[in-house]
Amino acid sequence: MPHVSLNLDLAARIQQRLTAPDYRRWRSRVEATGGCLKPVHLSGFRKLIDRTTGTVLDRLAGTIYAPCGNRRASVCPACSDRYAGDAFQLIRAGVAGGKAIPADVADKPRLFVTLTAPSFGAVHTRPTTRHGKPRPCPCGRFHHDDDPGLGTAIAPDAYDYRGAVLWQGHAGELWHRFTIRLRRELATAAGIRVKDFPQHARLSYAKVAEYQRRGLVHFHAVIRLDGPEGPDDLAPNWGDTDSLEHAVRAAAQTAQVTKTLDLDGQTEEHTFTWGQQLDIRVIHRPEQVEDGHGNLTDQALAGYIAKYATKGTSTSETPDRRVHSERHIEHLKVHPHHKRMIRTAWQLGGNEDLAFLRRWAHMLGFRGHFLTKSQRYSLTFTQLRGVRRTFQHHAALEALGVEPGSVVVINHWNYTGNGHADDAERELAEAIYQRKRDNRVTKKEDQP
Repeated sequence: MPHVSLNLDLAARIQQRLTAPDYRRWRSRVEATGGCLKPVHLSGFRKLIDRTTGTVLDRLAGTIYAPCGNRRASVCPACSDRYAGDAFQLIRAGVAGGKAIPADVADKPRLFVTLTAPSFGAVHTRPTTRHGKPRPCPCGRFHHDDDPGLGTAIAPDAYDYRGAVLWQGHAGELWHRFTIRLRRELATAAGIRVKDFPQHARLSYAKVAEYQRRGLVHFHAVIRLDGPEGPDDLAPNWGDTDSLEHAVRAAAQTAQVTKTLDLDGQTEEHTFTWGQQLDIRVIHRPEQVEDGHGNLTDQALAGYIAKYATKGTSTSETPDRRVHSERHIEHLKVHPHHKRMIRTAWQLGGNEDLAFLRRWAHMLGFRGHFLTKSQRYSLTFTQLRGVRRTFQHHAALEALGVEPGSVVVINHWNYTGNGHADDAERELAEAIYQRKRDNRVTKKEDQP
């Protein structure tokens, strides 16, 4: 009964907000953000002034909302959606061209590679036979796909939480060592000196981190072999898909990070490597379809990466914000398995060599960016957002009937707060986002 009362109360407050005198103005601000759940409030003004006469052609003053830009769907679905769209464009440009990247990048050796973490103990799984029939988990039970226990330790006291968190904290550095080894393997196969590799070829990549259910990250990466100048340069004649795949396998097997750590007064040496599971798939042109050998089209790949990017930033295994004390950890609404990883990261962070783990305890020790790329892979998120801002700016000027070069734009805004007033406004903002999203989906489906 209290739950019903709460829903009725929320419905009443939503109705009250809908009939408030300032509702239209508020809705306009929220729609401008795409339905952001934590908009940034800015107060000030914007002026468009004729460059020749000094006449003020347009003026906006008061309060506006700007998107929060958070990539986590659990924090803001609207901004997470926008991030996924940008990730799609960024990845696709690097494998198929577009956005100032030449289309002939699609003719170069390209692979989709998944690197995994090692095992730190038995976890609950949904194994299947060769024919896809379910088999019992090592614990003896059959699990449903939505079982929250999947991926968690079967025997928590025997699981190596310490090793898992230490590996996670060094996963980004392990990736860096992998790329170094990959260049070495390619140079050796081509019969050139490693230091001369940049004069013959360039390794371009984009990778995204995705949490597994056990709380450890996978790295999904697009790897492309370019000429020395990047996407505009032909790949070397000795570089083909087979040689790139061979080099990736060798680099994955040999890359490692070795650290001497002072832990609780004891000096320990730790070596971090990739897990045994390695998946390599060839990327083909759009006219080629996915086949039984696991080959991918670049269009499908960009969609996969965008999905991984937002999944990696909206996982339920981690809380949305940093933790500030061990006591705080006990109140987190996460599975005990992931809570233990957070607690382990916090405790390890008490050592000087691993102080960074406390800052990233809420991410189960992972401190890397979810989507990173090499310098010449494709354009950047900043460039994509710049293109969007330019388009919006030109559309506004076109509506006023003026040319971009004929006006001066003056912006003066101050931060005054963020978020919505209450849960009623948040519900309405989310409804605005959902409507916009549904409209985009419908429009896309209607396209020939």
